[in-house]
Amino acid sequence: MALLSNLSKYKDFGLLLMRVGIGALFIVYGYPKLLGGPAMWTGIGGSMKHVGVDFYPVFWGFMAAITETFGGFLLVLGLAFRPVSVLLAFTMLIAALHHLKAGDGIQGASHAIEAGIVFFGLVFVGPGKYSVDGK
Repeated sequence: MALLSNLSKYKDFGLLLMRVGIGALFIVYGYPKLLGGPAMWTGIGGSMKHVGVDFYPVFWGFMAAITETFGGFLLVLGLAFRPVSVLLAFTMLIAALHHLKAGDGIQGASHAIEAGIVFFGLVFVGPGKYSVDGK
């Protein structure tokens, strides 16, 4: 497949597509959580109990909503890319633990697990040259 092997010269464009697509989706996922207010943030932040943090759930929920919304925006831009990818991977870890502990099984946790793996991988790959960090 010589045709497909030549695509490697477009890896930065591929990273741009991934950043914009995943970042835009996380803006869509996070924005309603951000607008949900303290009641929603408390529910989301309560998931931190799965890692032994059972104080200030409203704060942790707000941080998760901010991370998804503005982290998605920064991902699109490729700005502060690696720190944002780490924060998003951690947020997805907590989401996956929440689903697994709630009895949702691997099917219920799969979105968070998949996204977490992508974010963790992006920490190593970087944003590519078509990004603010790449300039």
